[in-house]
Amino acid sequence: MEPLAAEVWVIDPACTHVLLVRHRWRGWVPPGGKVEPGETPRAAASRELVEETGVWAELLPVPAAVSVRSYRADWSPTLGLSYAAIVDRDVPLDGQSGQPPRWFDLGEEWESVFPEDRGRIRAHVRRLAAGRSGAAC
Repeated sequence: MEPLAAEVWVIDPACTHVLLVRHRWRGWVPPGGKVEPGETPRAAASRELVEETGVWAELLPVPAAVSVRSYRADWSPTLGLSYAAIVDRDVPLDGQSGQPPRWFDLGEEWESVFPEDRGRIRAHVRRLAAGRSGAAC
């Protein structure tokens, strides 16, 4: 299905923060973007994460969520895959010009045209925390 998008929900090992980027008109959103021709959604998510935050991370094996969204009124609905990654908060961030990355406490509200993302990300973090033993989450 086209168009196709991919994003990454970057969570810290304590499962208390999420890394978002400030989009000029969408507000604070997970790093992500369009899947290019010949590219897999997983590869696109990894590429977008590096491009938008300067962070390279191994994505968790199973996608975190799927959505169908209209990013603009004049665009076709887009199928999007959300992946998750766990990254230390002390990793250096290097965002794109005019689109800075920032860690948000998961209890904090952030401005976004997709306010439902907060609940979806928080629910995924709860599932991760419930299913993991050890240091992370």
